Amino acid sequence: MKKTYTILFFFTTIFLMNCSTAQKYNDIIPEHQTFTLQSKYVNEARVINVWLPTNYKSTTDSFPVLYMPDGGLKEDFPHIANTIAELIQAKKIKPIILVGIENTQRRRDLTGFTEVNKDKEIAPVVGGSENFRNFIQQELIPEINKQYRTTYEKGIIGESLAGLFVTETFLLYPNMFSFYIAFDPSLWWNNHYLVQTAKEHLATPYTDKKTFWFAGSNAKDIYTYTKQLEQILKEENKANLTWNYSNESKEKHNTIFRATKEKAITWAISEK
Repeated sequence: MKKTYTILFFFTTIFLMNCSTAQKYNDIIPEHQTFTLQSKYVNEARVINVWLPTNYKSTTDSFPVLYMPDGGLKEDFPHIANTIAELIQAKKIKPIILVGIENTQRRRDLTGFTEVNKDKEIAPVVGGSENFRNFIQQELIPEINKQYRTTYEKGIIGESLAGLFVTETFLLYPNMFSFYIAFDPSLWWNNHYLVQTAKEHLATPYTDKKTFWFAGSNAKDIYTYTKQLEQILKEENKANLTWNYSNESKEKHNTIFRATKEKAITWAISEK
């Protein structure tokens, strides 16, 4: 019976990771711009969607940028762009540019290395997060800065495997972004390596103040490790880091993103 449960759980997890959100919604696609960027790091062309705040054209101001994996028009870009627009209009957050990166091989790009054989069964290729991160840092960010009026402030947002990527980037390369937002990050990856090594990585000096918001649903394989990370952050009490853990025990893995996105974005991006 235990073996049957384990197999069922494994394939349920794979299904949930197959897309950015398990449920499908008919989100209104907002006005946006799209371009394709050829990458030497992931060795392919990537589709990039850009949403601009309504006052972008009427001012000469520069704006912070929020980067988002799972950023295709059939992924999470529309509902996050619409939410940001509503929060800006309500003056709950400052105007910001949203940059969505459309997926090609999601499980490849959003996972780091793993020594766990079961992890390797989720896709033909895994462990490509370093190449994907280099694509964002070395190719995409410079292109966005070239095409649009941007400030030094930039962040990244993601859920599930994208949340894993956000958390991995925060811990391993904290100076890449100013703020990080991770919903239900798949911290079980590689025998919860990121949690096991969190204290070591938190020793990395910050070039400026950092912000990290993360949340865990009622999925046991998620909250077990998000709560451990919360405890580590409490113990380390790192200077120049503002963080918040949202324990979303009433939410499921496939509901937490939409249920908590407003408070996450408001907390991370509001004028402080």
